[in-house]
Amino acid sequence: MRFQVRTATASRQRAACIVLPAFSRGALPQATRDADRAAKGFIRSVIASGDFSGEAGATLLLPKVPGLACPRVLLVGLGERAKYDRKACRKAMRSAFAAITRTRAGNVVSYLGTELPRNADAYRCARIAIETWYEASYRFLEMKTRDRNKGKVRQTAIGLAATRGNAAEVRRGIAHGLAVGNAVWLARDLGNLPPNRCTPTYLMQQARAVAGRFRRLQVQVLSEPQMRRLGMGSLLSVTAGSRQPARFIILRYRSGRKARSPVVLVGKGITFDTGGISLKPGPQMDEMKYDMSGAGAVLAVMQAVAELGLPIDVVGLMPACENMPGGNATRPGDIVRSMSGQTVEILNTDAEGRLILCDALNYGLRFKPVAMIDIATLTGACVVALGKLRSGLMSNSDDLSKTLLEAGELADDPAWRLPLDEEYMDQLKSPFADVANIGGRDAGTITAAAFLSRFVGETAWAHLDIAGTAWVTSPQKGSTGRPVPLLVEYLLNQ
Repeated sequence: MRFQVRTATASRQRAACIVLPAFSRGALPQATRDADRAAKGFIRSVIASGDFSGEAGATLLLPKVPGLACPRVLLVGLGERAKYDRKACRKAMRSAFAAITRTRAGNVVSYLGTELPRNADAYRCARIAIETWYEASYRFLEMKTRDRNKGKVRQTAIGLAATRGNAAEVRRGIAHGLAVGNAVWLARDLGNLPPNRCTPTYLMQQARAVAGRFRRLQVQVLSEPQMRRLGMGSLLSVTAGSRQPARFIILRYRSGRKARSPVVLVGKGITFDTGGISLKPGPQMDEMKYDMSGAGAVLAVMQAVAELGLPIDVVGLMPACENMPGGNATRPGDIVRSMSGQTVEILNTDAEGRLILCDALNYGLRFKPVAMIDIATLTGACVVALGKLRSGLMSNSDDLSKTLLEAGELADDPAWRLPLDEEYMDQLKSPFADVANIGGRDAGTITAAAFLSRFVGETAWAHLDIAGTAWVTSPQKGSTGRPVPLLVEYLLNQ
């Protein structure tokens, strides 16, 4: 797919299809007025007939509009002019590109970005366009045999209309949108692969493949004996019942500028979660292949950082293993020693994500990070609290929380901050160890974050619980690639 900046007016544009915006109540933006004049009022007459409402996301495909060089025009509604904002813009672009992918138009030029929302500029509109194109055109067909070409997108070139005054900003938006789009596709592909394919070793191989494409990105992988020598007893307790060897994947991106403290990202990489001895119920257990979505997001973000050549240092940590029952599996009641030296009483082996993250977070401290963010499909309680719309955010830093929340809103990948009062730690008290790995039913999302907070020292740290946002269930089951857009936006803003 080629993405281009196009500066010709709509009436003179030569493409298989042009995408034109329209407000509700018949109001037409400049680009559409230009095309309508060339068509001698044809577009206005169609709107006046009542066939097109102009509501945000409404679409109408018009073939052979008189006076225009292109064989198709797609009208896309922006809603009310006074209410047109970034969210309505994204909704309109999603509808537009979903409609375009159903056509045979190979070369498309969109004029949606020429009408700027009240809270977005040309750069942001271009980014939204590219990111939504990736969203609309994503297909996971790798495991298909007969239907590998079913629903294949036919477009080969997408042009974004721009004026000569903002063409540079549109080009920058395209470049950033491409990096985000490619990263989201990588995260979605990793999540959608079956667990017999996407194992800890496969994640290691993918990390090496990504690092091999970028000079500034380096990879190191710790084996189980190396983890044992480091004292990662908590992480190793999770993988004890699996025949798949655990991998601790370390990605380092160095900007090449004067050395400074990096941002450290830590992603939960449970490639399949049975719950261990605390076995999960059978229905929907197949979705536990998505329990590595945090690690997939970290790998994807590291790819985007390297692709953009950002002038910051970033470290990505991906503790990867399976959580399986077996003769060697950890039992409820076992006590393990974490890398930090703290002992953990394991009351439920299905609360395993925090057990691998606590050692990874402690390992992350050796990089002396300016900030540390962990990403995990950690608790079903987060889905109950926030549903599938917002990721849960807990942090020991107001400043870090604020920047992450703002990044999520800009990227249309929102999060919501939950409290992390010290009193929640009381639920994790154990009579036999320094801490228990669960704190009961109440405030399960918060007590999981409280557990992790014991392992980050004084570092500015945030925890993103993506259990509700990393994937969707029927009828369109699949990985979403979240929170890659939020994290890339955060790093761009640094």
